[in-house]
Amino acid sequence: MSSSIDYEDTIKIDHLYSISELVSQSTDWKPALEHLSRFLRTIFIYDNMVIYSVDQATQATDVFYARAIGRGRRAEADLAWGENIAYRITEKPQIINEEPDTTPELDRLQRPYFLGLPVNSSRYLGAMVFIRFGGPSYTQKDIQLATFVSHQIAILLDRIRINQEKEEIETRHQQMKLQENFISTISHELRSPLGFIKGYTTTLLRSDTTWDQSIQQEFLEIIDQETDKLLELITNLLDSARLQSGQLRIVFSFVRVEPLLTDLIARAEIQYPGLVIQAKMASKHISIMADATRLTQVLDNLVSNAVKYAPGSKLLISVKEENDGIVISFQDHGPGIAPEHLPYLFDRFYRVIDPSKSPHGTGLGLYICKQIIDEHQGKITVESTVGKGTIFHIYLPFQPKNTSVHGLIPEVKS
Repeated sequence: MSSSIDYEDTIKIDHLYSISELVSQSTDWKPALEHLSRFLRTIFIYDNMVIYSVDQATQATDVFYARAIGRGRRAEADLAWGENIAYRITEKPQIINEEPDTTPELDRLQRPYFLGLPVNSSRYLGAMVFIRFGGPSYTQKDIQLATFVSHQIAILLDRIRINQEKEEIETRHQQMKLQENFISTISHELRSPLGFIKGYTTTLLRSDTTWDQSIQQEFLEIIDQETDKLLELITNLLDSARLQSGQLRIVFSFVRVEPLLTDLIARAEIQYPGLVIQAKMASKHISIMADATRLTQVLDNLVSNAVKYAPGSKLLISVKEENDGIVISFQDHGPGIAPEHLPYLFDRFYRVIDPSKSPHGTGLGLYICKQIIDEHQGKITVESTVGKGTIFHIYLPFQPKNTSVHGLIPEVKS
């Protein structure tokens, strides 16, 4: 009597249908393979099952999925996973049915029976290897069933590839759309301040009329403000380019947070006369190691962001200690941000556009903020509720790892 399962009795059409259904109806490859491996074990003897995928560009072979169910869990890797079989199939796609030396003195785990099959669709995708330790030999029925399974795996791998390519195309399309919008926005953002500067300068230079001092002062203030906007835009563009090329320089020094916020509020009150801004600190003696200039750039940007997107709202800036660092929070009570925008706020060129309003900014400010905070080994996050407001949280460590001032790493006290 044979020790193997009688496949003529057990392998039914409904088994093949079940295998096909597991593969075709799953939306995620990993659960599909987990279910397939467990189901297959009920109708097909194997100890280990391994699927190797091949990189289409380099032809490098790597394990895509592996399942050790039986006696091979503790065997040596080269025996347990059939790497050599997979490499041979990659070199020459074919079915390999390989049996070990039948020396009875050898341990069962030293006598692996290999069945390797190519995984093909319209092209070679990889290899599938079954291992039985100590037997039994693979029958023709085994090979037929394994071949059917390999075809189903090919369908699954093809679907994964198609989904990945679809995601890449959608990502590239989104990036192209963002860049097109960015170019359009930059054109507008550059022309707007230049138009004001040119217009008011030309007006002041007219020789056919004279302006009293108050009007001249008003015009000069507008020119000054628009020049600041233009300078900010150019700075953001340069910083974005430096970040993309990895050339943005961060110079660490010890920074007292309380004076930094005091200066921030003073600038904001001058720049935005109608803004009500309040700071709340757990302690006035908190110091961190940071790049003061770049950190100021981040804080200024968040104030500007609140003024743009939550006009008329009070802005609360709070600072507290948390773990080995501090958390600076910017909270407004503006219209809030819809949930679908939140995952992309820190992406380059991304802007939240309200159809009822003129779009603000270039989509670079928050991207630059995140990159600067990342350079500080910190983290910036956002939470928002539509109709209630938005909170940006910045976590900064007291002492970023592997940073020092003039080669020294003094103790940081708070």
